[in-house]
Amino acid sequence: MKVYYYIIICFLLFFPDNLNSQNRSRIPSEEPKLIITMVVDQMRYDFIHRYWDKYGEDGIRKLVGSGTFCKNASYNYLINETAVGHSTLATGAMPSHHGIISNKWYNNLRDKTIYCVEDEKMNTVGGSFESGQYSPNNLLASTIGDEIHLSTNFKSKIIGVALDNSAAILSAGHSADYAFWYDDETGNWISSSYYIDSLPAWVVEFNEKKFPESYLTRSWEPMLPLSSYVESGSDTSEFEIGLDGRSIFPYDLDEISSLKRNKGDFGILKYTPFGNVLTRDFATAIIINEELGQDEYPDYLSIGFSANEYIGKQFGANSVEVQDAMLRLDREIALLLEFIDRYVGMQNTLVILTSDHGLAYTPDYLEASKIPSGEFSPNSSLHLLGSYLNAIYGQGDWVKYYYGQQIYLNHELIETSGISYQEIQEHTAQFLIQFEGVSNAVTSYTLQTSNFSEGIFHKMQNGYHQKRSGDVIINLAPGWMEQVNGDSYHSSYLGDNHVPLIWYGWKIKRSTLTRPVKMIDIAPTISYFLNIARPNVSTGDIILELVN
Repeated sequence: MKVYYYIIICFLLFFPDNLNSQNRSRIPSEEPKLIITMVVDQMRYDFIHRYWDKYGEDGIRKLVGSGTFCKNASYNYLINETAVGHSTLATGAMPSHHGIISNKWYNNLRDKTIYCVEDEKMNTVGGSFESGQYSPNNLLASTIGDEIHLSTNFKSKIIGVALDNSAAILSAGHSADYAFWYDDETGNWISSSYYIDSLPAWVVEFNEKKFPESYLTRSWEPMLPLSSYVESGSDTSEFEIGLDGRSIFPYDLDEISSLKRNKGDFGILKYTPFGNVLTRDFATAIIINEELGQDEYPDYLSIGFSANEYIGKQFGANSVEVQDAMLRLDREIALLLEFIDRYVGMQNTLVILTSDHGLAYTPDYLEASKIPSGEFSPNSSLHLLGSYLNAIYGQGDWVKYYYGQQIYLNHELIETSGISYQEIQEHTAQFLIQFEGVSNAVTSYTLQTSNFSEGIFHKMQNGYHQKRSGDVIINLAPGWMEQVNGDSYHSSYLGDNHVPLIWYGWKIKRSTLTRPVKMIDIAPTISYFLNIARPNVSTGDIILELVN
């Protein structure tokens, strides 16, 4: 019997009364007893249809066939990253309001790069020293989990779980009971002193089973014969970074990871589909041990399937590896849905499947397909920009930092030099717009003093926060991506911002919604279902087709 079935089988054996009692009635509860968001990192919208014939009957196809499928759902801001997506989903607000503008940003006053969930005041609970020094304190808005807690006087359970720390923390919110994430050094599920002083006994017991060690002694082989992956490119594609220098099936994880494991590094698991298996196993354990959905107070569980992000970065959107990861995840979703139905009852559970952002094709792949594309090199561009500003204003370290298509200028130097902020920003923007691959460059002054109602500047404004965003923000041409440490990543076009959105279970009808839906609409719609207040800066709308 495979290890990843272990938990399901144990729970079916040891908790039969719960399972049977929930099946006695299929009448939906007045309000959902349990709300579960499944957020699949880097799941493009077209992955639903592209791999449709290869999915099983009880996973993604069941969600689409029996739920409400929003086919035109998208994020409406420039920088699509994990932390930004999860924060937007949780708050029902744009980055301009919730403050998580990217995975990290630069603080001019402190002359320091800020990671979105960093918090040096916190201590790790259950893992290596620095792996738990995190909290949601940089998130400026309340989340749907916070509002559920406030509405029930903290009698509900609010929990976030993901391999990625920012996904777990930001989706759970400020008042969450727990947020759990994966520690690369120990292979444990861990947390922060922000939430708890010690891990619950059941988490300790789960970690003691050492599932990562078991998974990393296996081989990652394609679930289907390689010849059947006709929806993807060749397994010998030259456009892949690969796993530890390898990019062709099979992947002997025991050989690849043994040296790292001996040095206390279990991070390789995140780059394999087994990372999602471990997440599903642990989510199941959470539901059972925290007794989610078992009383009159609604509980909320956010599950981030983070492995797809790491696999997507290493292999690309057209790879067999990405398709295989999606097919395997489909099986995990099916197992989780079956368990939820038996333990809580699907008539009592609202399930939402979506993604934090998509996955754009790499420039090399697009160029080989004769589609315009390219890579924008921040390092060389900023070097030229520095020389240009030196020529105008004299020698100085005028550019302090770059990240996520944002240029941060040296405020202290500008102020002491008596230079107009607006002037130097305009010079910077005018210089950057001349680079190949740069479509737009806008200053923070323009974003603060203008109101854009549509187009790319509207997206830039939605993602702009006055205290955290850069002085100049650029938008790259279609097909172009920025290159950071050899890893092309950011893109503002449809591959990144158009994502799946499926509502399933509870009182959800079987339907397809083709009109545009904003991802900030999810939190206020959940609030409506529960008859509670929206998150405090939510600007989304209720999806009326779900409530009529």
